[in-house]
Amino acid sequence: MSVRTVVRGGLVVTASDEIHADVLIEDGRVAALAATGTPAADAFTAERTVDASGKYVIPGGVDGHTHMEMPFGGTYAADTFETGTRAAAWGGTTTIVDFAIQSVGHSLRSGLDAWHAKAEGNCAIDYAFHMIVSDVNQKTLKEMDLLVEEGVTSFKQFMAYPGVFYSDDGQILRAMQRAAGNGGLIMMHAENGIAIDVLVEQALARGETDPRYHGEVRKALLEAEATHRAIKLAQVAGAPLYVVHVSATEAVAELTRARDEGLNVFGETCPQYLFLSTDNLAEPDFEGAKYVCSTPLRPKEHQAALWRGLRTNDLQVVSTDHCPFCFTGQKELGRGDFSKIPNGMPGVENRMDLLHQAVVDGHISRRRWIEIACATPARMFGLYPKKGTIAPGADADIVVYDPHAEQVISAETHHMNVDYSAYEGKRITGRVETVLSRGVPVVTEREYTGRKGHGVYTPRATCQYLN
Repeated sequence: MSVRTVVRGGLVVTASDEIHADVLIEDGRVAALAATGTPAADAFTAERTVDASGKYVIPGGVDGHTHMEMPFGGTYAADTFETGTRAAAWGGTTTIVDFAIQSVGHSLRSGLDAWHAKAEGNCAIDYAFHMIVSDVNQKTLKEMDLLVEEGVTSFKQFMAYPGVFYSDDGQILRAMQRAAGNGGLIMMHAENGIAIDVLVEQALARGETDPRYHGEVRKALLEAEATHRAIKLAQVAGAPLYVVHVSATEAVAELTRARDEGLNVFGETCPQYLFLSTDNLAEPDFEGAKYVCSTPLRPKEHQAALWRGLRTNDLQVVSTDHCPFCFTGQKELGRGDFSKIPNGMPGVENRMDLLHQAVVDGHISRRRWIEIACATPARMFGLYPKKGTIAPGADADIVVYDPHAEQVISAETHHMNVDYSAYEGKRITGRVETVLSRGVPVVTEREYTGRKGHGVYTPRATCQYLN
């Protein structure tokens, strides 16, 4: 059991409040909060005191979109559950929701069991699973009901990657109808994969093989078209919809329109779309391969629409889609053919810091930072108020954050198991100092004090934004 702890003197920032308060932790949970300097706070006694004077005290981040050890394009994501969750902790994230994958021809259960086997006993922080549904049939649909009952309450489908994860409109509709009945949430990778494959083939035939063409063939209009189609299919099914990694102005507009109509439609974006662009994909000497992910990076002018969507709540969540492949030996598989570059970028360690930089830069408020990185993902995926806030009864997943410390992001100093940083050399203000997971120090004053196996599997309730 965790040692009774008090975190003193910090500014406690949640999605709803900012208060100078001391936080008492008992048995791995928040026991009480009291305004600093009051008799109630002074009466807190504990074996361990964490001094948070001059710092923020924030909930641990909830990253609702990671891919540890994910197989893709003949290789595997470079982070294991051990290395990936350790890096997440260093970056102030205390819960991840990863994706278990159903292989075509196999059951959802066998896919889920395989991911449990990868993660169990290896994680530094708590974790949960979504289920990727690659093969919709009567057996799969029945299994969806069983998974919801046991706490796997969201299902991802792909309109992209024909021959791998792709579902056609009929399969998507059937899964959405099932989710409408069992309370599950359908997550959608919205890109028109059939059309994209035509454009890939044509580009390669013209000799356009460099990484930048990855962005050019995966057109923003094809993201918008798929987003629109997913919304309409969800509307027909009477099901909620969560669109992952939204990257384009036109796709945001589709979500905004649907939400204005009162539909249960939600959108996520990722730091790479907020801070990087096609300029990175065009870097010479194949360096652009480092930035190949899908949906792809867009021209810089799309960033304004994403920031606006986050401020207006047309986009609700920032996750990482952390899926790292080393430049050497993995990204290089696509030299001479951009379509063979493994799709994915590292980021689980950088999200909280980059979003704090967005606060510094005036894009979002402090409370909105916590809302999009902690509270809303916890609510969206049925983990709130156990995760995502600092309140009596919540898990003591708490980060002491120094808003004044300056750092330079670099592969030299990051803890992700990947040989490059997507944000190499970027100067940012704000840094994680101490991280508690269920009251146990995982990072202590910039030293790793966690261990693999501390993190436990966390079953989830259904989406808390639905009636």
